[in-house]
Amino acid sequence: MPPDNSSNTDGKNRPVSQASAALPDDNEYEVTLCPEDDPKSFSTPRKWLITLAICNAALCATFASSVASFTETGLQRDLHTIREVTILSISLYVQGLALGPLLFAPLSEVYGRNNVYRAAYFLFWVFTWPIAFPPDIETFLVFRFLTGFSSSAFLSVAGGSVSDLFDNNQVATPMGVYTLSPFFGPILGPLISGFICNNTNWRWAYRVCLIYEFVTLITLLVFVPETYVPVILKRKAAKLRKQTGNDKYWAPLDRREGSMMHKIMLSIYTPFRLLLIDRMALSLNTWNALTLGILYLTFEAFPVIFGDVRGFNYQETGLAFLGMGVGMIGALCTQGLWNRFHRNVAAQNGGKLPPETRLIMGMVGGVLAPIGLFWLAFTTYRAVPWIVPIIASSLFGAAVYYIFTSTFTYLVTAYRPIAASAMASNTALRCCFAAAFPLFAVQMYDRLTTVGATALLAGLMTLMAPLPFIYYRMGKNLRAQSKFAVVDG
Repeated sequence: MPPDNSSNTDGKNRPVSQASAALPDDNEYEVTLCPEDDPKSFSTPRKWLITLAICNAALCATFASSVASFTETGLQRDLHTIREVTILSISLYVQGLALGPLLFAPLSEVYGRNNVYRAAYFLFWVFTWPIAFPPDIETFLVFRFLTGFSSSAFLSVAGGSVSDLFDNNQVATPMGVYTLSPFFGPILGPLISGFICNNTNWRWAYRVCLIYEFVTLITLLVFVPETYVPVILKRKAAKLRKQTGNDKYWAPLDRREGSMMHKIMLSIYTPFRLLLIDRMALSLNTWNALTLGILYLTFEAFPVIFGDVRGFNYQETGLAFLGMGVGMIGALCTQGLWNRFHRNVAAQNGGKLPPETRLIMGMVGGVLAPIGLFWLAFTTYRAVPWIVPIIASSLFGAAVYYIFTSTFTYLVTAYRPIAASAMASNTALRCCFAAAFPLFAVQMYDRLTTVGATALLAGLMTLMAPLPFIYYRMGKNLRAQSKFAVVDG
């Protein structure tokens, strides 16, 4: 399940409807959700149209992060800087992705998911203009951070929209599609950027982003309605008050405790407290962070492996990323089998699916990741056919999907009372790793060679591979000892 920092709880982790108890004599004026108001009552085609619009927005956000991968030479030449500075164009964007959810999550709880989407994406588009037409490197880097920050709403809030639309027994497949979107975007970025930078000016990479973002913004305005039930009820109560002139109509969100500043501070405090105190959350988040860090490191590593060693041009090196993309899509195609497996396990447990069952998918990813990376490491020699390391990278792509899908769903079920904070901690840590890894990629590959550097990454993934196996066996006991996790389930 993808990152979602929105929550149906108040600042004290109580349900919204209990945030402020209604007086007995005005319960009759509390608005309720009618079938025509419920996003789950939308037709299936409309639900999928909304879901695909949201998935496209998430893909666009992470596509913009990696589209910079082949623009570094042009940046050095035209903005008079050095390579180490141009690498910040990826790192600063991803750091913005890490910090943005801490603001957008609490805002979405008050103003709704849709208002946050529209405002954030409009800013995303506006902030891209100084990147597409930069006067100097300083302006370029500042606005790369700001675009990453504003686009992060689709890594923190959008997953909640998907769960708003589908019942629990239907949500797995659309959530799988959404989960893939922000991880397929970084694969698509170098592919498109390679074609552009090989055939025209590097600035067109960011001008294409401008066009893509504008089209995406229009689809959000036209096709995506508000789906967050507490905000729907709040608007319904306001409408009834206006129509009837009776100010007694109310929704639970109208009586919610705590200021916006309190919600923002809680959004920042709780995830980091979880990382510091809960060892299970910390280790799983570190596993995710290492995986995403390696994915972003490939934006600097593949030009070395396929460009410097094999003599590929930008366009051909960009196509080399298709291996990971095919692996991710192949893994998504197995989602139906995993859904059936989870239904069978739930049927054997009285209709309940233990959270640790979700980690079985992570076991597959944990094994595939080091296999793919070791295979890639020892096939980077020029004498080996170019297709062989690309096939190896497809195993890592499949592993990425399995690792993140299993961990996300485990965190939101095992840490159900603070699911938003659990996902916020995951997002913050993995995006920090993703921002840092590209900074030392070139130096690492220069010193250790393509074989040694890639094998080192494979070794790190090997050390992390036992985690899903350990928590599958010990997770229930560790949840019982945790201050944050649920005991039942």
